[in-house]
Amino acid sequence: MTINDRAIKFYSTQSINIKDKQSILEVLASGYLSRGPKIEEFEKKIGKICNNKNVLTVNSATSALQLAYQIHGIKKNSIVWTTPLTFVATANTAIHFGAKIDFVDIDPATLNICPSLLKKKLKEAKNSANLPDFLTVVHFGGNPCDMDKIFELSKKYKFKIIEDASHALGATYKGTRIGECNYSCATVFSFHPVKMITTGEGGALLLNSETDKQKACRLRSHGIDLLRKEKNTDRPEWYYEQVDLGYNFRMSEIQAALGSSQIDRLGSFVETRNQLAECYRESLSDLPIKFQETLSNCYSSHHLFTIEITDRNFARDDLYRFFRDRNIGCQVHYIPVHMQPFYKEMGFSEGMFKNVEHYFLNCLSLPLHQGLKEIDIQFVSDELHDFFKKN
Repeated sequence: MTINDRAIKFYSTQSINIKDKQSILEVLASGYLSRGPKIEEFEKKIGKICNNKNVLTVNSATSALQLAYQIHGIKKNSIVWTTPLTFVATANTAIHFGAKIDFVDIDPATLNICPSLLKKKLKEAKNSANLPDFLTVVHFGGNPCDMDKIFELSKKYKFKIIEDASHALGATYKGTRIGECNYSCATVFSFHPVKMITTGEGGALLLNSETDKQKACRLRSHGIDLLRKEKNTDRPEWYYEQVDLGYNFRMSEIQAALGSSQIDRLGSFVETRNQLAECYRESLSDLPIKFQETLSNCYSSHHLFTIEITDRNFARDDLYRFFRDRNIGCQVHYIPVHMQPFYKEMGFSEGMFKNVEHYFLNCLSLPLHQGLKEIDIQFVSDELHDFFKKN
């Protein structure tokens, strides 16, 4: 079998079956392409999986994050901290509100925000009267952050926690589902095609109160309050009231139908990813590479399987080209946000967050998705062994 015959040319990809396709056809035949029953059905399924009834679907995780910030009081000059190891949208969204952004370095083992470094930075910020209003944590690769320690710090220093869980649908932290919002005021999921499930594009916002949910519902659809019509039965059917300045962040019925079908397989998707990740660990344990560590009593969704080269005689970019020449999908996650040109113009520079910079120089995400089989993982592992032998 040749390399091109293997389903490994993407580091991750969607899995679409006949049921998914049929769900979309049913919507097309129903007459409801927007604001129909599939939205509510999908939101209920997310809520059941995450043990949280306060769920809104939206057109992207970025939109969900924008709503999370807004309903919890972000404003111009609010201070927002996050990890530099994330996609730029995590930080960009706060800046759109005029907030001031800063970063907390990662734990080299978990690749998430380091609680010890966070504690140190908070002490320094208190002395300079520059404490954050928000901390947006990122469950990198689907690996849950150490939320107990972060939550304790939030109580002491009075900041709000938002969970960017774009990678982490299906993950658990010490018996609680990511998305329950036990440690945060909001959680954000992504349904981009490379994520755990897909709606093509799309996302979800999970909140920890019904009041927040209703406010987010209004903002999702232009700030219009349809509940006022329902409470006043004497109002005509065409009546509506705009009570906030909102957006059009709605998900379509087509997207929701696909998501509702996909989420029925979430458990098997996450289980497959974990099994394949374990195959990688076993096959690659003798190589000069380091794996992301998951905290005890936690369960990663394994959106990513990243490796970090520990032998300085080998270069990440050489490995990247080696894989690409063999049509093996791989990717770098991520260029640290503070190293992007936009953020350098804001005053950030290389050398400020050494843990994430060291990781970035040596990291690579290997192919991992539910369409792969153990034979594919072994093939990639064999090629990786070959790389270290030849170099």
